[in-house]
Amino acid sequence: MMVSFFDQFASPSYLGIPLIAVAIALPWVLYPTPPARWINNRLITIQGWFINRFTNQLMLPLNVGGHKWALLLASLMIFLITINMLGLLPYTFTPTTQLSLNMGFAVPLWLATVIIGMRNQPTVALGHLLPEGTPIPLIPVLIIIETISLFIRPLALGVRLTANLTAGHLLIQLIATAVFVLLPMMPTVAILTATVLFLLTLLEVAVAMIQAYVFVLLLSLYLQENV
Repeated sequence: MMVSFFDQFASPSYLGIPLIAVAIALPWVLYPTPPARWINNRLITIQGWFINRFTNQLMLPLNVGGHKWALLLASLMIFLITINMLGLLPYTFTPTTQLSLNMGFAVPLWLATVIIGMRNQPTVALGHLLPEGTPIPLIPVLIIIETISLFIRPLALGVRLTANLTAGHLLIQLIATAVFVLLPMMPTVAILTATVLFLLTLLEVAVAMIQAYVFVLLLSLYLQENV
């Protein structure tokens, strides 16, 4: 039974071909393409308003040099939200429950922020490894600790997104299984459990959006330190 609970996190395949590529490409097909007309419909207007508001909020603490990342961060935010929300539908697969995919996003983007900092302002970038006013005996220890924390950042990004989505999906499946088991024996308890399942599903929808926002927000904070 425990193995079947975790089967939902296995990457599906058809005729030996992994379908994770389809799950990754599907979100971009669902978004409407802006027409050539001057007046857009309501859906495209709401979509543009959301992207503009999010981009303005994300780029607010960054200087002009960091605004070059606006398109990349906004696209990543929309992509993560979409695949997280699609993963809540029945008989679907959530690619962001795979640590390899999340690390594939986290490591290159984090490394790009570090390279930008080392190229544009190497003194300031290296200065983050040693806080100002540190006693001389503690300097080697603090440099080692700050270096380790720097290299842990991409791991924390990927593991946070994976762990939150995996825990939510697993908890939903456990409670749903409990509802089906309790329904013939104790209908009242099953109804109460189904209510909890509904509230948990709403919470998981919020988690799917919040975790995508946190992922991109942390990347913008790393970028802020290096531009």
